Amino acid sequence: MNAPHSMTRPDVLHLSNDPEANRLIARDPAALLIGFLLDQQITVQKAFEGPLRLLERAGTIEPAALAAMPLDELTDHVRARPAIHRFPGNMAKRVQQAMQLVVDRYDGDVDRIWLEATDTADVRQRLEEIPGLGAHTALTFTTVLARRFGLPFAGFEDELPPYGCLGDVDSPEALEAYQAAKRAHKAALRAAKA
Repeated sequence: MNAPHSMTRPDVLHLSNDPEANRLIARDPAALLIGFLLDQQITVQKAFEGPLRLLERAGTIEPAALAAMPLDELTDHVRARPAIHRFPGNMAKRVQQAMQLVVDRYDGDVDRIWLEATDTADVRQRLEEIPGLGAHTALTFTTVLARRFGLPFAGFEDELPPYGCLGDVDSPEALEAYQAAKRAHKAALRAAKA
């Protein structure tokens, strides 16, 4: 199927502290998807370093290979010290389920998720269908696709949190500023509840 969209892949995404991991998530759509799957209950930096660590340990992050890998083997790769995620069993299962969906629905081509989406609502729905990606993550993922990869997704700006989003991050300093603003916003919410 021909993709209705084209995109410009950046050389780097500044979502981790590891330059090699930042290059990997920019050039490999499976790595980007795995990073978003891992971005729960750990720091953004650790989540987006995860795909590189998994590649180093498993030797692949190809969707078909991860979908076919025995779950206990994948879990061992996630669990090996230092652990890729604080919940290795859950995350390994989630990554495997997501990769199986990519294999079944998109013939193993992660880029098809967004390149074949008809519009913003469609890409968000496709992302939300991936096990482990909820509405908020789909929104964040969409902003990264629009702002860092130049895909024509728009109309979500009024849904963004007041502290910004990962789609705005274009440097290590911007990541620090985003995280500081997010922490300040959460602190203000806690203070308002007290």
